[in-house]
Amino acid sequence: MTEMTGEVLAQIRGQVGCITLNRPRALNALSLGMVRDLMAVLLAWQNDARVLAVAIRGSNKEGPFGAFCAGGDIRFLHQAGSTGNPEIEDFFTEEYALNHLIHNYNKPYIAFMDGIVMGGGMGISQGAALRVVTERTKMAMPETAIGLFPDVGGGYFLSRCPGHVGEWLALTGDTIGAGDAIAFGLADGCLPLDAQAPVWDALSTQSFADGAAVKAFVASKMIAADALLTGARSQIDQYFSLTDVRTIVTALESSDTEWARSTAATLRKRSPLMLHVVLEQIRRARGMDLADDLRMERDMVRHCFFLRPGQSETVEGIRALAVDKDHSPAWRPARIEDVTPEMVAGFFVSPWPVHAHPLAHLR
Repeated sequence: MTEMTGEVLAQIRGQVGCITLNRPRALNALSLGMVRDLMAVLLAWQNDARVLAVAIRGSNKEGPFGAFCAGGDIRFLHQAGSTGNPEIEDFFTEEYALNHLIHNYNKPYIAFMDGIVMGGGMGISQGAALRVVTERTKMAMPETAIGLFPDVGGGYFLSRCPGHVGEWLALTGDTIGAGDAIAFGLADGCLPLDAQAPVWDALSTQSFADGAAVKAFVASKMIAADALLTGARSQIDQYFSLTDVRTIVTALESSDTEWARSTAATLRKRSPLMLHVVLEQIRRARGMDLADDLRMERDMVRHCFFLRPGQSETVEGIRALAVDKDHSPAWRPARIEDVTPEMVAGFFVSPWPVHAHPLAHLR
């Protein structure tokens, strides 16, 4: 029985609700319509006795799998942020509510995180009961490259990575593979590429006692994956535990290791203002539950697009990366050293009274 067609294909097959993201030319980047479709089908299946568990995957131009989700639709965000389109407000409110639902879903939600898993793709997978990566998984929260911050609950799940890995991933936007995702607590196991389709198909033909049995079946097919950044962990913790962005970058630039110098060069390309904001976000989020983190991020995104006089770093960052593609964003301030505490503090002031917050209902 097909529940939804178009950019989100949703079908109950056997005892499992199967979702395929079907916007391959955009690497399954989430539109407002996709967010609404995902929310509708998950709410419907939540109380459907026929559905023991939910499985979600992406697609590429050749068919299923190959790319999970590259994030939110940044071209839409640029257009909406430039013109004041109110749908941008709906997008973030509804996306974050979807993220919260997935983290709190009452049935096993299994994410097949093959290929690109970035930004909003992390938002619809990190709350899964089982997060399955493959040898070609490319995972990142690259938002500082576009003058944004790792949203969709990024403060919550990145701050819970071991040591100071969360600060490193959030500030640099660096990409990691399957083994490091598992080692850093951002995935549960690796499924070999040639096993993906057989496992997916078996979900619709096998008989399962309950949702836990569906999850256990997929988990039984997972294999070990090598973590490549084990040697960098001590450096990550050494530098990204430092007190502020300026201190971190200065220490990295003073180092004689290639990893440190390369990391400093990456940070110098990111939005100086948002680096400071993101470091504060991750460290605040360590003491928050998911609902409070999402409310904080909803406040922050309003500031990113609408409440900063003169310029949105995010609109400028998307312009440079994805619209004009000149890769020369005019960040303001232009230097890490010129960001003041007052500039950062404003992002953490809510534009709404508590009772009127768009995510006030999250618990």
